[in-house]
Amino acid sequence: MNELLSQYLPVILFIGLSAVIGAALLFVPFMVAVKNPDPEKVSAYECGFDPFDDARMKFDVRFYLVAILFIIFDLEVAFLFPWAVAFGDVGWFGFWSMMIFLGVLTIGFIYEWRKGALEWD
Repeated sequence: MNELLSQYLPVILFIGLSAVIGAALLFVPFMVAVKNPDPEKVSAYECGFDPFDDARMKFDVRFYLVAILFIIFDLEVAFLFPWAVAFGDVGWFGFWSMMIFLGVLTIGFIYEWRKGALEWD
């Protein structure tokens, strides 16, 4: 029975350490937070000048579109790394599968470019 419990010791240590870190992350901000705030110290800072509008203002949809495009092409690169590492093992099927994947993404990119999704006029 003692041997069985010793096998679970790393799991118990991991749970205990994560509980300590979690509790520290909950309580440390209260200790280091601003205790005597003045308007200058707690004012919003935006690129070296005072913010000129409300934080709840509407953003142009192009910002969201560019963010979505970034995520799409970032995922493309994330799929390319494991494929490149295992390139010798995947054979021709893996090669042509990736070429079809890249082709579909390229066609989507050209479509977005032609529709003007990347223009900032």
